[in-house]
Amino acid sequence: MMNSSKIAFLSVISNSTVVILKIIVGLFTGSVAILSEAIHSFLDLLASLIAFFSVRISGKPADKEHPYGHGKIENISGTIETLLIFVAGIWIIYECIHKIITPTPIKLPVLGILVMLFGALINFVVSRIVYRTAKNTNSVAMKSNALHLLTDVYTSLGVALSLLIVHLTGWYILDPIIGILLACIIMVEAFKLMKEAFPPLLDARLSKEEEEQIIQIIESFKDEYIEYHDFRTRRSGAEEYIDFHLVVASNESIETVHNLCDRIEEKINNLFHQANILIHLEPENEKINE
Repeated sequence: MMNSSKIAFLSVISNSTVVILKIIVGLFTGSVAILSEAIHSFLDLLASLIAFFSVRISGKPADKEHPYGHGKIENISGTIETLLIFVAGIWIIYECIHKIITPTPIKLPVLGILVMLFGALINFVVSRIVYRTAKNTNSVAMKSNALHLLTDVYTSLGVALSLLIVHLTGWYILDPIIGILLACIIMVEAFKLMKEAFPPLLDARLSKEEEEQIIQIIESFKDEYIEYHDFRTRRSGAEEYIDFHLVVASNESIETVHNLCDRIEEKINNLFHQANILIHLEPENEKINE
């Protein structure tokens, strides 16, 4: 299977092809919906480039200047990409309102329909490949890129449908109205993605469900320690950071408690494959719950 950087580059190639086709056909036909889609796809291309470079950078191991790795570059990338989607949505709405005020006929709408369907097909195939890779690597940037591609599929199909209706009915006002509806859909999807990409930049904790899974693992060893406290989690790119204090009996040997920590870490890593786990051991006189 291709690695993440190659998959990201594949989306760059597909977006470049689709952007060029949409710009040429949009200018030729005079369709604001097609031109809006070209703008959307161009921003998708920028997003793909950001994802490509962020995946390459975030995959670098920790170094002297970045002892915790480069994972957050993916969250920065995902946040920038969602902002680009918002920009696309606002621009599309602006162009569509202008088209409603001054409607103009669309030349060769069938050509526009064919280009929209072709672009949708390419981006659907690539989006599935990118999403599968994002799921396997837990990459925020790749997941964001897959969303860009998938929204482009939906909007391209919507534009193709609107062009078909315009071709059959002559209702040219449908062209900008469909464009506005698609812009709203794009912006809603961007908001959802922003809620996923931005919080890790502020070291937000993992989801409640994820933390409950980790706690269940820790408590499955409760017969071998006294208590745990100061449990904390956060995410950086595709990696999770988990740390807590573990209170053990003072008469336990170093070998015994070290083995306990190893088994806890192993079980957590079976669930979160890229987790960085820090367990701070404490003697029983440090316990909090009496």
